Amino acid sequence: MKFIARDTDYAIKSLVFMARSFRKKARGVITVDEIVEELRLPERFTRRILQRLAKKKILSSYKGKDGGFSFLRSPNKIRLKDVIEVFQGKIDLTNCMLKKRSCPDIKACTLRKKLKKINLLISKELDNITIASLL
Repeated sequence: MKFIARDTDYAIKSLVFMARSFRKKARGVITVDEIVEELRLPERFTRRILQRLAKKKILSSYKGKDGGFSFLRSPNKIRLKDVIEVFQGKIDLTNCMLKKRSCPDIKACTLRKKLKKINLLISKELDNITIASLL
């Protein structure tokens, strides 16, 4: 089981690069080409990831010759949990399904109860990690 999917990983790497670069730039707009060149990520995939982050109000996008992306929210306000949920949905280790149906033992299952506790711990920890804290 992968906890962090590829698109989530690329998003996190891109956001950290942007936060690092943001300090150096007067305008604060980073191009997809800059990200792709520095991180060696696939261009089309990276562009789609950044557009999705803009759609979720994490980034702003600018079109045209001087276009690119900038932060809509401060990097110290963007939690790792927010980014994971954009690409992977809510963090849930207790998705108990059998053949696309809920498990009939779902209410009495002791494993599920323990996994719910782990789920809460993971969620709390991810709330404390921001893009700024990863610099």
